Amino acid sequence: MGRGPPVVTTQTRPAAPGPAAPPGADRGATVRRGLRALPVPVALVVLTALAGVVLGRVYADDLLTRLMLGAAVGSVLVSVAARRLPSWLVAPVSVAAMAGWTAFSLHLAARHADLPGGFGPIVADAARNGIPRLLTAMIPVEPTPDTVLVPLVAAWLAGLTGAEVALRAGRTLLGFLPPTLLYAGALYVVGPNADPATWPSVAFAGAVALGLAASDRRGTPGTADPTAGLAPSVRAAVRARLVAGTALGLAVVVGLAALLGPLLAARVDDRPVDPRRYVEPPQVESLDENPLIRISGWALNPEQKLLDVTTRAPAGAESRIRLAVLSDYDGVTWRVGATYRNAGRILPATASDAGPVETVQQEITVADLTGRLLPAVATPREVTGARVAYDPATGTLIRPEGLSPGLRYTVTSARERPDENLLATADVPAGAEVARVLRVADGTPEPLRKLAGQLAEDNGAPYARAAAIEQFLAEHYRVVADAPSGHAYPNLNFFLFGPRGGGGQRGTSEQFAAAFAVLGRLTGLPTRVVVGFESRGDGPVRAADAFAWPEVLFSGVGWVPFDPLPRPDTEPRPVEEDFRPTPDDPPPSEVPEPTVEPTATPPAVAAADRPAGDRGVSTPVLVAVAVTGLLLLIGAALATLAGMRRAQARARRERGDPGERIAGAWREVTDALRLAGRPVGGDLAATEVARHARRTLADARATTTADPTAPPTPDRTGETAHAGYGPAVATAPAMVDGPDVDELAVLLNQVAFAPGSATPAHADRASALAEQYVAALRAARPRWRRLLWSVHPGPLRWRP
Repeated sequence: MGRGPPVVTTQTRPAAPGPAAPPGADRGATVRRGLRALPVPVALVVLTALAGVVLGRVYADDLLTRLMLGAAVGSVLVSVAARRLPSWLVAPVSVAAMAGWTAFSLHLAARHADLPGGFGPIVADAARNGIPRLLTAMIPVEPTPDTVLVPLVAAWLAGLTGAEVALRAGRTLLGFLPPTLLYAGALYVVGPNADPATWPSVAFAGAVALGLAASDRRGTPGTADPTAGLAPSVRAAVRARLVAGTALGLAVVVGLAALLGPLLAARVDDRPVDPRRYVEPPQVESLDENPLIRISGWALNPEQKLLDVTTRAPAGAESRIRLAVLSDYDGVTWRVGATYRNAGRILPATASDAGPVETVQQEITVADLTGRLLPAVATPREVTGARVAYDPATGTLIRPEGLSPGLRYTVTSARERPDENLLATADVPAGAEVARVLRVADGTPEPLRKLAGQLAEDNGAPYARAAAIEQFLAEHYRVVADAPSGHAYPNLNFFLFGPRGGGGQRGTSEQFAAAFAVLGRLTGLPTRVVVGFESRGDGPVRAADAFAWPEVLFSGVGWVPFDPLPRPDTEPRPVEEDFRPTPDDPPPSEVPEPTVEPTATPPAVAAADRPAGDRGVSTPVLVAVAVTGLLLLIGAALATLAGMRRAQARARRERGDPGERIAGAWREVTDALRLAGRPVGGDLAATEVARHARRTLADARATTTADPTAPPTPDRTGETAHAGYGPAVATAPAMVDGPDVDELAVLLNQVAFAPGSATPAHADRASALAEQYVAALRAARPRWRRLLWSVHPGPLRWRP
């Protein structure tokens, strides 16, 4: 048998025998890889959760911190679990998970705050008002849906973005940027309203360092030197570049530290900026800013049901419910002047000198009471059943959405009980802290000052002065329900000193409380006016229960209420019996005439050294010179007055901000009415003055074209203008072709009730309207009165 070609076989050498792999080796490697990948996600969770810790310092409890921790864990876990999914699919999955966690958190916050209403409207309101309420909420902030929504969403988005960048893209340092921005935002929102966040900041820096260190060690074993497989020359070049880059980076870091280090160190003790200063808190309308004007309306409808009240209080305790505390007075209007902040159920406690307090709880149901002011016994500490905003300085509550019939809420108050035994010797505070309640507006009528001086003359102690004012008002004035509203200086002057038969010396509690507060400030007492209701136990509170009362602040005692209203069934004594102001100058009839004995006529003395033929200047020449000089003086005086009047008018209409210019233009109109013999009182509204101005122009034009001796057109049925306390207002305004004074009144009301909203264009329009009206009214006057119009000195000295 022949042999074929030899067959070449290739035999693989068996691998060198080694130790057998123990059971579970693959599982152990997986666990080790998981542990090596764990520090970065954990660091992201810690960084995001620390932002919740910092923000939670201004919240009433730790609910927000726990919810933000859940958002941090959930957002990072979703990204870790979805690493094998396409990147475009991770965001929708994470957002869906965020919606679920947010809905659960809002439901938990609503139940925690015991908010009334359905869950849908609560979520919609939180989404609509989350940011402004977060920045206007009173500290400590209660975790409600509108104050937790924004932090929750921000925490989830920061965790999602950081996890995707750090874990999927492998950029760990860049992935830590979103949690860092969230942490900085939390610090900014807190501002100066909490202690420095020292340990959270240290923990934040430590978590960043550990995360970066762990991410640097996540390499494959055996590849510690990336240049091991390169040629020697290439390896040397790569290492040189690495060294140069490291050195450059170190130089940049050291340079930035040297430049920014001193600047940052110098700012350590600076007070952080509070972002709340840039956000406008809830505002109220004029009806809620000055509820004192509602007293007269309520007095005319005594049976109107305003509230239903159920009270739980110590036996025998009075239940005087406050509506508002008015601390600011400008000579025209008492105002609350509050800065309201959105608050939760628990209201911040305020320092008080009143001593012991008693807890009063009331369940109040709104009936016909309108506006935004929320009635409560002083001082409210907890409110449930209604979202409120609160001013701690005055203790006034509002419901930003406004009151509505059927609204029911429960308020728990800590009512102060001042120690009356300390009042007789108590002093009153002074200084900048109480300047607001000591301020006396300019333009105080002289009779008020004299009355205040007389009442304080024999009463040196503060409480004695307050009691003297209270007694004087209670003994000399009468409470009536039909007195017109008004508490400006002219109204108070008429209330205190007006003729009893002409409507003076009578008023509602509005005039009594306002007069007490003004007289008290004139005697150095810090005073304010409170508007509220006298509750007679459980049951309805009607309009007849509404009244105003004054309060005086005493050191070590607190705010003490006074009651200047007269006792029932008492006849007031005439004011003239106890108030006889001493005139500044005695009347001319009482000035004693000098008793000078007549003396003999002195003998004529011949003029010395005068030539016989020189008889001096003739008498006609002397008379002519005297008359000419007198005429020149009169002309100069008239020219000076005319120039001063023109300068005054120009300054009123052209100088100052737009609001001041509009007010100056209005002064031109009211001065023109006084020049025309038809002045207006300080108790009239701007629209009423505008109607009076139109009627005055119509009467003036009718007089110049008709019989000059005809009587003036009445301003009301059967009434003519009264020069003492303001003219009456026509019930039906006359249509007059001329400047639109109503538009000027609208601009004036805009300045009064919306300060800062007037523009230069508004001011120019007001100036033009005032100038046109004054010119039209002057042209309608008789010729000789037009000549005296521009030189009348009255506007130079008349007070507004």
